[in-house]
Amino acid sequence: MISQASVNEVMNRADIVDVLGQFVRLRKRGTNYIANCPFHNEKTPSFNVSPAKGIYKCFGCGKAGNVVTFIQEHEKLTYPEAMHWLADYYKITLEETERSPEQQQKQLAEEGLRILNEFAATWFHDTLLHTDEGQLIGLSYFKQRGFRKDIIERFRLGYNPEQGDTFYHTAVAKGYKADMLERAGLAKNRNGIYHDVYRGRVIFPIQSMTGRILGFGARILKSNEKAPKYINTPENELYIKSKVLYGMYQSRQAIGKQDECLLVEGYTDVISLHQGGVENVVSSSGTSLTEDQLRLIGQLTKNLTILYDGDAAGIKAALRGLDMALGQSFNVQLVLLPEGEDPDSFVQKSGASKFHEYIKSHKQDVISFRLQVGLNDAGTDPVKRSKLVNEIAESISKINKAEDFSLQTHYTREAARKLDVDEAGLINLINKYIRDRIENEQKHARREEVLPKPETLTPDQEQEIKVPANDEPQEWQLLKVLIEYGHQPYEGYDSVAKLIEDRVDAELIEQPLVRKLFLEYFDHYQRFGATPELHYFINYPQQAIRDKMASLLHPPPDISIMWREKYGIETLSGAMMYVNDVDSTLSYFELKKVRIMLKKTAEEIKAEEGKPKDEIYQVKITVLQENYMRLRKIEKEIIQKHKPVVYDLNKFR
Repeated sequence: MISQASVNEVMNRADIVDVLGQFVRLRKRGTNYIANCPFHNEKTPSFNVSPAKGIYKCFGCGKAGNVVTFIQEHEKLTYPEAMHWLADYYKITLEETERSPEQQQKQLAEEGLRILNEFAATWFHDTLLHTDEGQLIGLSYFKQRGFRKDIIERFRLGYNPEQGDTFYHTAVAKGYKADMLERAGLAKNRNGIYHDVYRGRVIFPIQSMTGRILGFGARILKSNEKAPKYINTPENELYIKSKVLYGMYQSRQAIGKQDECLLVEGYTDVISLHQGGVENVVSSSGTSLTEDQLRLIGQLTKNLTILYDGDAAGIKAALRGLDMALGQSFNVQLVLLPEGEDPDSFVQKSGASKFHEYIKSHKQDVISFRLQVGLNDAGTDPVKRSKLVNEIAESISKINKAEDFSLQTHYTREAARKLDVDEAGLINLINKYIRDRIENEQKHARREEVLPKPETLTPDQEQEIKVPANDEPQEWQLLKVLIEYGHQPYEGYDSVAKLIEDRVDAELIEQPLVRKLFLEYFDHYQRFGATPELHYFINYPQQAIRDKMASLLHPPPDISIMWREKYGIETLSGAMMYVNDVDSTLSYFELKKVRIMLKKTAEEIKAEEGKPKDEIYQVKITVLQENYMRLRKIEKEIIQKHKPVVYDLNKFR
């Protein structure tokens, strides 16, 4: 367990803009920052970051939290792992309480693959640099490719010895289990004997955006027709090929800074370009682009340039996955390198500046590229040309018409001209593909509504405090006002907190979690003589409450300058905002209390109806009726006073 003092130190040091800026491209808007959400596909930024409060919220998908929550969600880490990541980032030494052998075993089981991969990467790297075989064979290969020592260390390149079980026995001696080595793809059981999967190969560790080792790529050095040239880690809990890009960890800052991502085919292309000074580059490891890979890139930039050599295989590879990129509003450009060159050889010959010049002058948009390649292949063959027309129409249909209308129109005109087809006919074909896609999406959505959703909570999550989905908005609003403005002055009271304590009975709060936090707030207030700081709730021990607080306390998006100037739309700010919020929120609880009293009075009047109509009855019924009318008047005054506030007027009847 991490000590509370260490948790406090990390949270005090962690700058949410600094940390999130490592993963998403943040743009300043007013006092906050915005970005495209890293947790769902979107074309218009709805992900908001508040530096003052240290929280984020996506107004598209609803994800919200603090800096720890973000690292947990984005990197799929546990809370302790996220704290360790932040501690490493800020060079903070964490204090941890003594763990029992059972706790240590549990942690090893949970983090087994990650720990094993880290051990393997370090061992392969040390073997490359500090053993005779590693230097003579592995290091020699990398030197032949022209890789400097600093580049070899930056990418943590390694070597697995030729002898079939060296790594396996070393890992077992360190306490790693054989079944874990198999699941990680590092060892294999053949006829009861374990051997190293990567024996005699140089190793390329594959890292997440934060540097965690997810898996490995390995290249054979000896000529062997029976063995594949490259092999990768099999998919497991950490390594999912469609969700990773090689070089993203080393390249993320350059991609964000230059607002462009270069995409190449292989590991060595990425490494060579880095060595040549071109650092905004990643590799899809020879696979076609996937939605998850595009989402990774989209967090940093929407400008994607794909580099391929000029052979047939490279051209075909360039065409895969590009429609998906168009659909996600990427500005996709393609560059075919000179014949006989690949990114590795080209940058080594020409250097970084000439490489950049060539890229800039030889970019083609994706539709023009497909037209050029397709027309060269089709020639005068009417069947091939017809097929090409359909392919181009389908690609153009992926462009979001609402957001990129002029771009879609431009591509349509250019395609019609180059394909020598009627523009109106091409537009009809494009619209057909759009309709077909919408129908398929609707069918898929209907199927998802019918199918039961699988349970995805872990045992640890199930033990967390749950925030009910059907909470009362007005009760959460009371808590929000209390947390944000409790310390502020209010006419006739020392503070807003004193006002709420005097005017709101905790028994009126029906939502158990709101009541718990409400009472905890005033317990802190009475014990320490001061209202709790904002971070007390934002960094609450239970994650479910942290997430709820981040969503609750995040300010709404700023009104744009254009809307202010053109339409005169303004929002309340400063004292006006908090006084209005306090008054509106209290009016709900005043109304609630009056409605309860009205209901009770009505029940008392009804109970009197069956009694003898004597003098006592007349006095009592008159008092009750007068009281009922007085309460009705108060009810009307509250509603009149706070017309902008919307209530469920039938809730308390």
